Amino acid sequence: MSTLEIIAVVLAAVIGMEAFAWAAHKYIMHGWGWAWHRDHHEPHDNVLEKNDLYAVVFGTIVFFMFLIGYYVSEALWWTAFGITLYGLIYTVIHDGLVHQRYFKWVPKRGYAKRLVQAHKLHHATIGKEGGVSFGFVLARDPAKLKAELKRQREAGLARVRDSAGA
Repeated sequence: MSTLEIIAVVLAAVIGMEAFAWAAHKYIMHGWGWAWHRDHHEPHDNVLEKNDLYAVVFGTIVFFMFLIGYYVSEALWWTAFGITLYGLIYTVIHDGLVHQRYFKWVPKRGYAKRLVQAHKLHHATIGKEGGVSFGFVLARDPAKLKAELKRQREAGLARVRDSAGA
């Protein structure tokens, strides 16, 4: 593969992973996989969560993509690299910045603040029903997310914590 093709494949994998992460978060983690994701939405003092099992499962899949890609397809190997790059971005932003598992910094402005606000609004619902902001790197305007939470609450589609401002 040429350098340009490699860059294209890696970028496509990173961008595609945000779409995949949104869908997996909304339909698996807040659907039939809620048993693993629930503790991520509940207060606790544990270093690890059942939710971390998703990283183990997805990491195992990517390991085999690297392995098969090494022997069969250079494009598959670079796709796995792009997915791994997304995983690194995800862990720094979601686990590090938003949930402060690795470092303590609360952004006061800019896109980092928007990401934190959007994810806090995601955690504003009680239970797996309803909710907003299922992506991890792209974040909609918090005012629009609050309006959507308010609409869901009024329609009986979601239970929203009082402190969410919806």
